[in-house]
Amino acid sequence: MTSTDLPEADVAAAPATPEAAPEAAPAPDAAPARKASPGAALVAAMLGFALITLDTSVVNVALPAIGADLGAGMTGLQWVVDSYTLVFAALLLSSGALADRIGASRAYAVGVVGFTLASVACGLAPGLPALLVARTAQGAAAAVMLPASLALVREAYGAPVRRARAVSLWAAGATVAVALGPVVGGALTTAWSWRGIFFVNLPLGLVALALLTRVAGSARRPAPLDLPGQLTAMAALGGLTFAAIEGGTAGWWALGGAALAFAAFLVIETRRKHPMVPLGLFRDRTVAVAVTAGAANSVAFYGMVFVFSLFFQQVLGLDALGAGLMFLPMTGLLAGVNVLSAKVAARYGARLPVVVGQTVAVAGLLGLLTVDADTSRAAQALLLVPLALGVGFSLPPLIAAMMEAVPAERAGTAAGLLNAIRQTAGALAIAVFGSLVAQGMTAALRSSLLISAVLLALATLGALRLPGRRG
Repeated sequence: MTSTDLPEADVAAAPATPEAAPEAAPAPDAAPARKASPGAALVAAMLGFALITLDTSVVNVALPAIGADLGAGMTGLQWVVDSYTLVFAALLLSSGALADRIGASRAYAVGVVGFTLASVACGLAPGLPALLVARTAQGAAAAVMLPASLALVREAYGAPVRRARAVSLWAAGATVAVALGPVVGGALTTAWSWRGIFFVNLPLGLVALALLTRVAGSARRPAPLDLPGQLTAMAALGGLTFAAIEGGTAGWWALGGAALAFAAFLVIETRRKHPMVPLGLFRDRTVAVAVTAGAANSVAFYGMVFVFSLFFQQVLGLDALGAGLMFLPMTGLLAGVNVLSAKVAARYGARLPVVVGQTVAVAGLLGLLTVDADTSRAAQALLLVPLALGVGFSLPPLIAAMMEAVPAERAGTAAGLLNAIRQTAGALAIAVFGSLVAQGMTAALRSSLLISAVLLALATLGALRLPGRRG
């Protein structure tokens, strides 16, 4: 996740729309009287969003240490990442509705408590199975926290200008987390242990909970939950990822189960009055292009961070901190590129920055094909930069174009769908690329780069159909 998730989360946290509400809705609960602090709400939300974002990247550089300590092979390490990401992605489809039903402040408190306790459980895990269970709980808590965190900001700042500034600061926390994630993970793993990357969430979670005591309670709003759709979506995503990671006979059975679950999901969503994923959204050309391109960007970005984290340590022999520092030039530029792309899109429309950004990213992936053990470390770090520049430049206008293409009452649903698909694509990339790594690092690096480049090139061709400059 990067700061480019902002437009998705912004609309995802919006209150339930009249279309989604039951016909005879009870009056919203009155918020309990307490001295409210908008600043406390903003800092608490920023902290939570940063924790969620940090946990999607901080683990990568610690994977070799986790494997060595717990005796986990490549398959186990893939699940350490994907057990978090998959649950996070799947539950994002309906977590916004949950925040509306119980109130954003309550949902955020539940999410923070769950995330903090799950982080401690990760740090104390005696073996791989316990770690995977705790990582799954982390992902579920993160899905509850994300829409609730932005809802807190929206409720705390009523004036549009102040709200816009607050949302920008909220997103900045994620940008910092993305930039520092590999470095923080490497530093904690090298100086302490891989367990430190999870224990550090404990004091931060407690600070967020303390700040919540100064935040006004949120009203509850009626919002329908699509439990059958949610369960079948999770079964389909989980089965597909299991098939990609495990392979063999079990993998084929999982793939068949995923296909059945997906078919059931489609049937359920076409028959429900308030579906979790309105399938009609995909008939819009812009929505289809945005979803496809967003998935391709995630495959390239998250997949390469995963593969190069292993390459830097297993092939170059760097420690976790050294591997984290190799990503700093790449991730440190994301915030500035996000801002620049928004300005370009405002002037020229979405098509230009998306096509240019993805073309740069493809060129960056092809340039990385020259990397091997003899390439200087400085050159390797710099060769990662075009990928980050391209992805960071293309995603904000891509997301904005999708939000403009859907009706206002569908904006939150579309946002959650896009973010969930992007996270799922990243999880599947790690599953597939990790399976390739198990066969040999050098060949896996080349294959992963080529797969990412081809997918992103095809998505770039599709992006030519995005809306251009407005007259």
